[in-house]
Amino acid sequence: MHPMTDAMIENRPYDEISVGDSASLVRTLERQDIDLFAAVSGDVNPSHLDPDYAAGDLFHKVVAHGMWTASLISAVLGTRLPGPGTLYLGQDLRFLAPVGVGDTVTATVTVREKRPDKRIVLLDCHCVNQEGREVVRGTAEVRAPAAKVRRPAIELPEVRLGRHELYRQLLARCLGKDPVPTAVIHPCDTHSVTSAAEASAAGLITPILVGPSAKVKAAADAAGVDISAFHLVDVPHSHAAAAEAVRLVRAAEAGLLMKGSLHTDEMMTAVVAGESGLRTGRRMSHVYLFDVPAYPRPLLVTDAAINIAPSLEDKRDIIQNAIDLARVLGIVLPKVAILSAVETVNPKLLSTLDAAALCKMADRGQITGGVLDGPLAFDNAVSPAAARDKGITGPVAGQADILVVPDLVSGNMLAKQLTFLAGADAAGVVMGAKVPIILTSRADGERTRLASCAVAAELARGIVP
Repeated sequence: MHPMTDAMIENRPYDEISVGDSASLVRTLERQDIDLFAAVSGDVNPSHLDPDYAAGDLFHKVVAHGMWTASLISAVLGTRLPGPGTLYLGQDLRFLAPVGVGDTVTATVTVREKRPDKRIVLLDCHCVNQEGREVVRGTAEVRAPAAKVRRPAIELPEVRLGRHELYRQLLARCLGKDPVPTAVIHPCDTHSVTSAAEASAAGLITPILVGPSAKVKAAADAAGVDISAFHLVDVPHSHAAAAEAVRLVRAAEAGLLMKGSLHTDEMMTAVVAGESGLRTGRRMSHVYLFDVPAYPRPLLVTDAAINIAPSLEDKRDIIQNAIDLARVLGIVLPKVAILSAVETVNPKLLSTLDAAALCKMADRGQITGGVLDGPLAFDNAVSPAAARDKGITGPVAGQADILVVPDLVSGNMLAKQLTFLAGADAAGVVMGAKVPIILTSRADGERTRLASCAVAAELARGIVP
C-alpha cells in the first residue's frame, strides 16, 4: 500500500466546515493493492485475483472491485475533510465503471449539507480515473469532530505479499504431461507418504513406494492416506530401500528418486556406490529454487545440502548444475554470483580466490551457459543500489539469478533465512546424478514439496540443455 506523504495531519472541526468545501486524494491502483485487500478481507473472487480467469486484457481492466475506490473516499474523509476524529456513519455509492491495475483515481468529497444538532455532515463523493471518466458517485454521512487536531502523520508500514507465482508456473508447466515414475525411498513416516500422495494427486509423479511394507502401510494409515493404487516394493530396512530404489532407476523402471524417512547420507551412499550407483561424470549438488517476495526474479542457491566444503573443481560442477536447472526454467543466460564476504580478491580468503578462478574458467569455456561474476558480497549480488554504492558494474551485480555459496554451512543458513525470515517459497533438487533426486525435509510445506517434484519431473523428461 502507499505510504502517507504529508508530514502533518490536521482535521476540520464542525465549526470550520462550510457547505461547498472539498478535498481530494489521488492514488494509482497496483497489483499489490488487490492482493492486500484479498488478504485482509478474505475475498478470493477469481475475477479479482486470477489473471487466468479472464481472457486477454480483461483482467487488467475490470478486476478491481468497488472496495478499493470506496476506501479512497474513506481515506479522504478520515485524513482531510473532516479528518482525524471523524465518525463514518453511512454511505450510498454507485460504481459506474471498472478500475484496473495501473489506473489512477482521484477521489473528491464536497460538503453538501450540515446538521448542527449532532455535528452531522453530508458530503457528495466523486471518483474519476486518469481519463476523466467517472467511476464512482454517491454520498457519505459523517459526524465531524468538535475539536481541532493537528499531529504528525503516521508512517504506514511497507507491506510485501508473496503470490506464489513461481509455484503456480511450475505446476502449470507439468499440466497435461505424463507423471514420472518415482522411487520413493523408505516412506515410513507421515511426512514422506503424504508428500508422495500429494505429488501423485497433482499429476507430477507415479510413486513406487520402496520400504518395509508394514511400516509404509502404518505410516499411510496414520496420515489418512490411501496408497492402494501405488506400487509397493517390500524390503527389510532403509539400507535395502535405498539400494532397491537405485536399482529401479538403473533398470529404467523409475525416472526419479525421492527421499523418504532415512538420512540423506544413507540415501547418497547408495546413489554414489561404484558401479551399482547413479554417478555421472559430474559432481552431485543440491540446488534450491526460491521465489522471494522482495526479489523480482526466481533465485537459485547452491549448494546448501550436499557438499560440505567443496573444492574448486567441485564448485565448477556445482555451478554448471545450477546453470542447467536455470535454463530448464527458462532463464536463457543465467547470471551467476559467486559469493564471499567481500567483493575483492583477498589471498587470505580462499572463497575470493575460488571466485576469481571460476570466473576465468568460464572465460575459457570450462563453465558454459551462464554469465559469472565474483567474488561478490550478498548485498551487491542482489541489490542494484548496493552494487552502485560499491562502484560494481557488470551484468551480474545487483541482479543475480544464481547465488553460489562458499560452503554448505553458509548456504544452509542463507536458504533457511530466505524461507523463514523473507517468506520465500522454495523448491529443491539434487543435480548431477543419472536422474534428479527430490530432497525435502519435515519442515517443508506442501508448496515446497510439490514445487520440488515439479522441478524434478521437468528435469527427468530430458529437458536439460
